Amino acid sequence: MNETLEASARALFRDWFVDFGPTRAKAEGRPAYLTPDLWSLFPDRLGDDGVPEGWDVRPLDQIAEFLNGLALQKYPAVPGEEDLPVIKIAELRSGISANSNRASPAVPAKYVVEDGDFLFSWSGSLLAKFWTGGRGALNQHLFKVTSHEYSAWFYTHWVWHHLEDFQMIAASKATTMGHIQRGHLSAATTVCPPPAPLATFGAIIEPLQRRMVDNLIESRTLAATRDALLPKLMSGELRVRDAEALAA
Repeated sequence: MNETLEASARALFRDWFVDFGPTRAKAEGRPAYLTPDLWSLFPDRLGDDGVPEGWDVRPLDQIAEFLNGLALQKYPAVPGEEDLPVIKIAELRSGISANSNRASPAVPAKYVVEDGDFLFSWSGSLLAKFWTGGRGALNQHLFKVTSHEYSAWFYTHWVWHHLEDFQMIAASKATTMGHIQRGHLSAATTVCPPPAPLATFGAIIEPLQRRMVDNLIESRTLAATRDALLPKLMSGELRVRDAEALAA
């Protein structure tokens, strides 16, 4: 289901904001392929800068904030007390494990990661994804990406759009751990429609993305239930009907 949702959201985003399909079709006199109310929101022609008239070109780091994580050894966990798993590149790739480091929950609030936050590892194997592994602490080499001006669906798709270029930049570094710099975020451009049509576009794309995140969280919950019940079923400690009642 998530593969279908992601493919749909990315196809719409690319057609509307990268290839400018509706605007090009209008300029060339081709028939509309969207509903009339949606079609009317796209400009009739491209401007001299090659983007739809009235839309702005802005650097990636001007549509979103990229918060770099902390060196969390400065916030060590205290044995026997509440703590947070440390989210590093390995956790972003594979999730929290028994080998994950732990940190004190006293880390500043902005460095606490919650389900649905968008994380971007800027060194090593560059990844960008919504976090759905539960509450944790943001380690250095990871950005938590947020925005006060734009919805998550918009800036996350622009990060994904530039991700392959960022990966190529990191791979070209003559070091053991390639990375990008903040200057690369400034050099990456985005195309931004005015607020009113952007809100309408978001009403179509955002629910697809939200459903993807909800599915991932639900899958994590189901996996945890399975891991808790399966050993007891196999040992005979629980019967199937008892497990069904617990899972209900």
